Amino acid sequence: MTTDAETPRPITRIQREKQEVILEAALDVFSQFGFRGSTIDQIAEAAGMSKPNLLYYFKSKEDIHAPLLARILDTWLEPLREMDPKGDPLPEIQSYIRRKLEMSRDFPRESRLFANEMLRGAPGFYDILHTDLKDLVDEKVKIIKGWMAEGKIAKADPYHLIFSIWATTQHYADFDIQVKAVLGRERGGEGRFEDAARFLDQLFLHGLTPHNKR
Repeated sequence: MTTDAETPRPITRIQREKQEVILEAALDVFSQFGFRGSTIDQIAEAAGMSKPNLLYYFKSKEDIHAPLLARILDTWLEPLREMDPKGDPLPEIQSYIRRKLEMSRDFPRESRLFANEMLRGAPGFYDILHTDLKDLVDEKVKIIKGWMAEGKIAKADPYHLIFSIWATTQHYADFDIQVKAVLGRERGGEGRFEDAARFLDQLFLHGLTPHNKR
């Protein structure tokens, strides 16, 4: 029999809002300094609260990091989930590239946090990478292979196709400071993402167009 002492109390609206403030601040800190380089003191300062107050809501740095990672991975997988097996292959792949590039534009902190986690061996993602992520990629690879077998797109390694899309689109978040520096003032503004989209369309869609349709 469960006693009142054993039943967790539902969190209040104010508690939920405080948690969101902390998570938002932690996203800034973790994306700049990585997990190892970040401290509870830094997160508390960014959240505008004392360290004891922060620790009332989250007991440790790990307790803050874990829900952020879960959110990010779910957000990161959504564009791939949206790839429709019944759609026209080239527009579906083009839409995937565009959605990934939009994420780099709109969620640069999340992208950098994700990249930092990969660089440190993904201890917070390890199980999910080998289950949820792998299962989803395998599912979409099967779809892409089907399109290739039907002659709708050129034959290529579908896994490395997906990896290449990840690498080229996320570059614009993880290395944005480099992109803007090299492009300069004239081309380094918001238009850089549309320029990138046009180039990546040309790169991937030309490569995937069947030879008899080029």
